[in-house]
Amino acid sequence: MIYAMNVWTLLVWSVFLSVPEPATVLQIPQDPDPAYTQVILERAGKIVDMLGLDDSALAQQVCNLIADQYRSLSMLQDTRDSRIRAVQSQVGDNGSPDSIKLAIQALKEMTQALQKQLHIRYLLKLSALLTPAQIDQIKDGMTYGLVQATYNAYLEMLPQLTEPQKAAIMAYLLEAREMAMDAGSSKEKHQWFGKYKGRINNYLSSQGYDLKEASKERNARN
Repeated sequence: MIYAMNVWTLLVWSVFLSVPEPATVLQIPQDPDPAYTQVILERAGKIVDMLGLDDSALAQQVCNLIADQYRSLSMLQDTRDSRIRAVQSQVGDNGSPDSIKLAIQALKEMTQALQKQLHIRYLLKLSALLTPAQIDQIKDGMTYGLVQATYNAYLEMLPQLTEPQKAAIMAYLLEAREMAMDAGSSKEKHQWFGKYKGRINNYLSSQGYDLKEASKERNARN
């Protein structure tokens, strides 16, 4: 319980509250990591370029929102990882293996809950500025276009798919995209799609498809 309370307090204050010191209120805030800021702004800028917005002010506003989301997720995940390392260091000191395991699980669950809040708030901000189709483009930009690439691969492998089956595959992939948007690295984003591809494969097997044979046939066609 002590672990959970300390973790919760630290996560909430470090991610959602940012109150400047009185002496710095009238000063220009310093960027703690200019190199990372440049990276996420460039990443966000490439995503915004895909939207083709004519309004430069709107484009900059959207770019800032995307970059802020990247930064918030990074702060949250870095805090989680540092607290996990701190908890793990107590093994053999004043913490039992079971209590440390529970504390780490609590950290992960609370981080996931906060990520969901960030996710919802981010989409609400975007929806005030963009159309649903444009927001989908941003989601695709944040996940390397894996929804359409994966969907096309299934269509190529199984050209006999019915419309309901295609719809089911797309629903799985869209859910994977929502999860992958919050992942902290390219590897983790791909892992989310890998997880949902497993679910899709199980679904298709239940529909009577032999995916190994279909893969061989696709390779032969190619």
